Amino acid sequence: MPPIAATGRRAGPPSESAAARGRRAARLAAAIRRAHPDAGCTLAHRDPVQLLIATILSAQCTDERVNALTPGLFRRYPDAAAFAAADLAELERAVRPTGFFRTKARAIRDACRVLVAEHDGRVPRELTALVALPGVGRKTANVLRAACFSEPAIIVDTHVRRLARRLALTAADDPDKIEQDLMGLLPPEVWSGFSHALILHGRRVCKARQPRCDVCAVASDCPSAVVASS
Repeated sequence: MPPIAATGRRAGPPSESAAARGRRAARLAAAIRRAHPDAGCTLAHRDPVQLLIATILSAQCTDERVNALTPGLFRRYPDAAAFAAADLAELERAVRPTGFFRTKARAIRDACRVLVAEHDGRVPRELTALVALPGVGRKTANVLRAACFSEPAIIVDTHVRRLARRLALTAADDPDKIEQDLMGLLPPEVWSGFSHALILHGRRVCKARQPRCDVCAVASDCPSAVVASS
């Protein structure tokens, strides 16, 4: 992965053993969680069905925009049965502000039809059952498992995907492989907290275009960090 700036010097080792990477991952996880003690699921919800809907809507959309829309949406459709019975055109109009509204509306309706038909209107906690729902991939499933069922889960969104590579915790680009690499580096009890903290770190500090290495709590352990030359 290329350096993230053209000036200064990169901190951290250019290569390391698997054992050293594991120790560094543990330091990174602890430091990033300390730097973002408020990290957690930022999608507003009162139950797993609401979080399922909100997470589907959050694809290619900010959590803030989703949170602005969902209170009215959930009043109109209070449970999985209501979403399952929704008129598709009406549901499309209701979720249009989040973008990709046709795909999202169909995924929401179809997922809720499966919930009603196969799970008594409830969101299952098992990963295999979650990813079998229309519109639900491993990221959405892991958001639900972590936030609603307190299951250990690595959530690979765009920020985690980018930062895991930038921090040299993986060389993979595929989200499923990144998830497996991070699971292999860290114990299950830190997976969820680290994921949420890493997402906030990507939003607040380690931004895609202009990473703020000068204020980053983990710059000394990041092979991509650019620090001032001495």
